[in-house]
Amino acid sequence: MPDTQTPLQNHLINALPAEDQARLIHLLELVPFTLGKVLYESGDTLRYVYFPVDAIVSLLYVMESGASAEIAVVGNEGVIGVALFMGGESTTNRAIVQSAGYAYRLSGKGFKKELNRHGQLMNLMLRYTQSLLTQMAQTAVCNRHHTIDQQLCRWLLLSLDRLLCNQLVMTHELIANMLGVRREGVTVAALKLQELGVIEYHRGHITVLDRPKLEKLCCECYAVVKQETDRLFPFIPGKPVK
Repeated sequence: MPDTQTPLQNHLINALPAEDQARLIHLLELVPFTLGKVLYESGDTLRYVYFPVDAIVSLLYVMESGASAEIAVVGNEGVIGVALFMGGESTTNRAIVQSAGYAYRLSGKGFKKELNRHGQLMNLMLRYTQSLLTQMAQTAVCNRHHTIDQQLCRWLLLSLDRLLCNQLVMTHELIANMLGVRREGVTVAALKLQELGVIEYHRGHITVLDRPKLEKLCCECYAVVKQETDRLFPFIPGKPVK
């Protein structure tokens, strides 16, 4: 087990009071998330929830034709498997690892037991679900009304917020699948950003060189999601959220 990962790298766990943290951490299991790993498919019964620490997971809606589009990204700010919290047990989307790393796994039974204590975890899950719904709604608006260039900027910024560095490992083809657009469109948009000195792209590695400029080039969708998340989660380790 790598000694660089701890459950407290996940913001939800980090925001719990010390007593709740200790009880929850005892139930967690560290698991590797390899790039492209599918955590669950549409219609699967969920058996676990996952708290990412340095990985990013995309929630995708997949059409009958096989075409897909990303509806949300989840990283160290959240949890995978909110359907268990909502009582649905299954969901209509696919969860796939977008950026490799690690997450802490908790059984559905253990998760529900903690929620039934009606403590701080329940409060955090309600807030997280609201922030996730905001991200999903804004993504739908962005995909409908904004250019591929703007969508790529939004996607890069959301991903950066969930990583500990300024580099992503992702091919243009995978990004296109996430955004639900043609690969050629992503290639053109990425080249524009590279020519502007915003990013550097080489063999599937994207390095963001100028984040302030990236934010200026982005549509308002990223700011809406970030502001709502920051409002809902003033992360102070061990201090209950008001």
